[in-house]
Amino acid sequence: MKEKIKKNSFIQGTMIATISMILIKIIGAVYVIPFYQIIGGEKGGALYGYAYNIYGLFLNIATAGIPVAMSMIISEYLTLQMYDAKEKSKKIATKMVGVLAIVSFIIVFFGAPLLAKFLISDVEGGYGIQDVATVIRAVSFCLLIIPFLSVMRGYFQGHKFITPSSVSQVLEQIVRIAVVLAGSYVVINIMHLGTVEGVSVALIGAFVGGLIAYLYLYVKMKKNKEAFPTAEKKDDVSTKEIIKKILSYSLPIIIVAIIDNIYTLVDIRFIVKGLSMVGFSGEDAKTISGIIATGAPKICTIIIAISSALTTNIIPHITSSYVKEDMEGVKNRVNQAMSAMLIISVPLTVILFFLSKEAYTIFYGASEYGDLILKASAMSHLIFGVWSVLNSALQSMKKFKVIYFNSCLGLAINAILDIPLILLFSKMEIPAYIATVVSTFIGYLVSNIIVLIYLKKKMQFDYQRTVSLLTKLLLPSVVIAGFLFVSKQLITFEYTRLNSIISGILNGGIASVLYLIIVYYNKGLEDALGKDFIGGIMRKIKRQ
Repeated sequence: MKEKIKKNSFIQGTMIATISMILIKIIGAVYVIPFYQIIGGEKGGALYGYAYNIYGLFLNIATAGIPVAMSMIISEYLTLQMYDAKEKSKKIATKMVGVLAIVSFIIVFFGAPLLAKFLISDVEGGYGIQDVATVIRAVSFCLLIIPFLSVMRGYFQGHKFITPSSVSQVLEQIVRIAVVLAGSYVVINIMHLGTVEGVSVALIGAFVGGLIAYLYLYVKMKKNKEAFPTAEKKDDVSTKEIIKKILSYSLPIIIVAIIDNIYTLVDIRFIVKGLSMVGFSGEDAKTISGIIATGAPKICTIIIAISSALTTNIIPHITSSYVKEDMEGVKNRVNQAMSAMLIISVPLTVILFFLSKEAYTIFYGASEYGDLILKASAMSHLIFGVWSVLNSALQSMKKFKVIYFNSCLGLAINAILDIPLILLFSKMEIPAYIATVVSTFIGYLVSNIIVLIYLKKKMQFDYQRTVSLLTKLLLPSVVIAGFLFVSKQLITFEYTRLNSIISGILNGGIASVLYLIIVYYNKGLEDALGKDFIGGIMRKIKRQ
């Protein structure tokens, strides 16, 4: 007897989506440990990062926003029992992403040499333009499957089938990483081919993972046809109306996602150019760009995991309150989201800042540059998390112009400051390679300030709750920072992977316990997560 898929309540869907997202982030961070060993460390990682960031940009052009748009449209028509319009929307969305996918594939595959030249210019040393073009071409094939997968996920989510969609994401990640590790190992260690070939095969893992995830959802849909109602009668909804609806819902998400990708691509471009101007070799400059674009962000994903989950979950709540003109509800939801993100992300940022050398060694081994870059990236990702939550709130209220303005201005500031900061840091004898991370930090900070001022002046937002929480986070943050600083001064060791793991577990564990104790007794946890939620957890602990 086949197992029927069931609709998820909001609470169930939120829990499932959050757990799957955190699991995906953890898997995505941990796999780089063996992968970097296979492809030769930071240099191979830089090559992988070039291709994956180009792929990310064009994938966002072809798909970003489609799952959310499809979810909203399918849910709307399903509620109105407009089953014909619902199915028509799916077909139109599939055709739209099909065109975008093919165009994106052609641009990436045939334009790979130009894209490679944009990233690394003509700087000599390390991998050349042809090497980068080869791996970009390898990853381009993923654009032929992932966009269709995004439509399918949105279709399931619109019917409130969150579990299959979340399972497909985890399945995609597991299969992708299996191909990445097995493929690169076979090519490099058994077939004895080069790193370029190994990275190329690894990049195809995204195509295989996407294909398996798509087939999983397709089979689920075919086996549960009764769960996706259709109708004989035609609804009075034109193709033009549906296309307009898809674009209006997805365009803001697409633009924000593309801007996020461009941040990274601009940094890659200017890191290589700027560092070569201040005396770094081409090989070192390209290695550093890989650490900044891929290596450090992989570790920092744990900081933004909670903000990624929140950006998905707060949208329907804020939208509902805004449509009802319940501005107090909107303000409460935004403050709740900010508080939940900060109480988790702030201590993670502090811990990662002080244990950056351990963290980088665990993932990638010893590095001349990784420690300091990871410190700067941790701070930058905290600001990025705030930016993500704020822009999701604006999207829920359909304040699209503010989203475009703050995002584009932040990106422009980042691009303008990259090389000048590299030159300035070099003259001031500050490590020039962290300048681009600092410019990114400034860009996101300016964007956040713009949004906060807009919400305060135009919508009378009150940040008293968030400010109050931040004051309660100050003491525990200082305490764990002091503990970690003293611990690192008193206990020194050789940074091998094993020693780093031991130090990370002991220092990170003690710092986390100290933090939780303080924020529990100063009511910070209650302010951020709610008295009932914390009380329920404590009652369960006491019953054990």
